[in-house]
Amino acid sequence: MTGPYVLQPDPFAPGLSTSVTGIDQNGEPVETRVVTEKPLTLYLNRQEVVTMMTIGDHPDLLAVGYLKNQNMLADDDVITDIDYDDDLDVVIVRTERETNFEEKLKKKVRTSGCAQGTVFGDVMEGFETVSLSADARLKTSWLYSLTKTINTTPSLYLEAGAIHGCVLCQEDRPLVYMEDVGRHNAVDKIAGWMVLNDITASDKIFYTTGRLTSEMVIKTVMMGIPILVSRSGFTAWGVDLARQAGLTLIGRARGKRFVALAGQDRIEFDMDPLHADEEPDKIRRKGSVFAE
Repeated sequence: MTGPYVLQPDPFAPGLSTSVTGIDQNGEPVETRVVTEKPLTLYLNRQEVVTMMTIGDHPDLLAVGYLKNQNMLADDDVITDIDYDDDLDVVIVRTERETNFEEKLKKKVRTSGCAQGTVFGDVMEGFETVSLSADARLKTSWLYSLTKTINTTPSLYLEAGAIHGCVLCQEDRPLVYMEDVGRHNAVDKIAGWMVLNDITASDKIFYTTGRLTSEMVIKTVMMGIPILVSRSGFTAWGVDLARQAGLTLIGRARGKRFVALAGQDRIEFDMDPLHADEEPDKIRRKGSVFAE
């Protein structure tokens, strides 16, 4: 891939989207691209965990990130193998020691995340013990640079919409950009990449196109990332949890505008907003439909 990214979307990769014909508001024939979705069943060793709907890229990262964010993989668990069967749509994560999470499955709670977003009851116990870096900083010049770069990166979001994107960043550089039909899937792919590559979280910034819900806040905190940014809006519980955890929470970040509702002390106002670029019209129009 080109540009500043270590890993970024390939909107024209085979199987991620397809062309569909229809008609427009005038009854004229149109052809448009739509994202695909397929089931992926995840096993941890010999135990089936969940079946997720996903676009199908990076099943290894999605599997590991899901298990990590659901607190099914401990920090000292050693992953020995990840097997993916494209024909069966099955991914198996194998660990050095057997894990036992049946009790976690009993505590499963539905959340506002689309496509089977879930969080387990005892994840909140871990959430309350996480200590985010107090030394982390977010310069407004970084924020303006990040939003411009991310919003103009070729992606399924720009090509087809109806999809969420998440980006792991460091200072003014986006590192890893993942997309999926569910925002939690995109988060989990990044979490999986961080686990498998032993990436430090304390100096990172997390960007998402989706709403700043309780689930997004919980996952970001559990990953140890101190700053969460979105082009979209907030939920009240998301704000409450961010304040409780000491997470910097920034929403409605579009062009030269943003709103911070938690962790404002990490923000350094080093650039006049008048010198920042406005959001391109294409992003603004698509965002009004798909970003939520």
